[in-house]
Amino acid sequence: MTVEEMAYNARKAGRILGAMPGKARGAAILAMAKMLEERRADVMAANAADVQQAEADGLSGPLLERLKVSDKVFTYMQKRLNEAALLPDPLGITSRGHVRPSGLKVRRVSVPLGVIGIIYESRPNVTTDAAAVCIKSGNAVILRGGSEAIRTNTLLAEIMQNAAVSCGVPADAVQIIGTTDRSAVGELLQQEKYVDVIIPRGGKSLIERISRESRIPVIKHYEGICHQYVAADADAEMAVSVVVNSKCQKVEVCNALETLLIDAECAGRILPSLAEALRERGVELRGDEQSRAIAPMEKAAREDWAAEYLAPILSIRIVRGVDEAIDHINTWGSGHTDGIITGSLATSNRFIAGVDSASVLVNASTRLSGGGDYGMGAVVGISTDKLHARGPVGPEELTSYKWVAVGDGHLRG
Repeated sequence: MTVEEMAYNARKAGRILGAMPGKARGAAILAMAKMLEERRADVMAANAADVQQAEADGLSGPLLERLKVSDKVFTYMQKRLNEAALLPDPLGITSRGHVRPSGLKVRRVSVPLGVIGIIYESRPNVTTDAAAVCIKSGNAVILRGGSEAIRTNTLLAEIMQNAAVSCGVPADAVQIIGTTDRSAVGELLQQEKYVDVIIPRGGKSLIERISRESRIPVIKHYEGICHQYVAADADAEMAVSVVVNSKCQKVEVCNALETLLIDAECAGRILPSLAEALRERGVELRGDEQSRAIAPMEKAAREDWAAEYLAPILSIRIVRGVDEAIDHINTWGSGHTDGIITGSLATSNRFIAGVDSASVLVNASTRLSGGGDYGMGAVVGISTDKLHARGPVGPEELTSYKWVAVGDGHLRG
């Protein structure tokens, strides 16, 4: 089957899926979680084969780690499916409504986008997350994973499809492009007649290619250059725990901390213990001149402020006040996730208002910016765009709306 035929079939399936009751779509996602458990051994075997091949091919670092389906990752996949199934139905919701003086009743109602194309590297959990989010929001989905995860992704897509079909969902509502030929990506990006949006998950080069070549709107984020600003009044113990968690809980992910900003008024009080805690966890520190005068670290270069390390490296800069912190973030950040540690409501409000990012956190780890921790269940990515979605992209973010007007023989005068 060609990619165009898959897209055409997805369009037809999406129209059927979007008209199904919310309970039926939720039941299909619960069936996915149940069938996933039944096929656990098969999934783990397929993933082990993918990992073995990837290691033989020289894949290493973050991509290899993201490829592995451990028992923890498998449980996480099941949990996200079950959470998505129980979320409120995002379709058929009236967000605006009024009655005109003529008696014409007008309302705006949420509807699916239609067909979603998702292109991703490693991360087999994207397969199950995408199926859950798209079925929940009434959208058909076409998946195209990386060649390194072809066995795992193909099997997971088959499980998701079979479970959905058992609950009355059209088979073509969940499809995966089974070839590893890179040309298939290019073909998918030309299906603007049938596909409504493309969501890429992967490295910067993949996202740049898709944004450049796609004839279909793209929801994306290029980088996660995330900051924590330690304000002058910050509690030292909280600052250490939040910063360490932001950086060290998982260094290879997009919401891990990459640049630490510390107010000059508290740097002498907090930075020494903070630097020591980070070094104990194997983090290489790169600081400006003022930071290096307070704690031992390497010299930061200009390019460090624009770096997404995805590694145990952290750049550190001393700033004077919240406005200088905001200016640094808006100049060098990627609009993904940025946080402040402070006991002042006025300072936190100034930071929230000033920082132009998809997620702004107060006294919390940057690692908490995501669909699961925001109570959204499964998501298909985090968007740093402002159109159509921003931040975690869950079922509600994959909806549009239609206007409905009800009259009683009304005519235009």
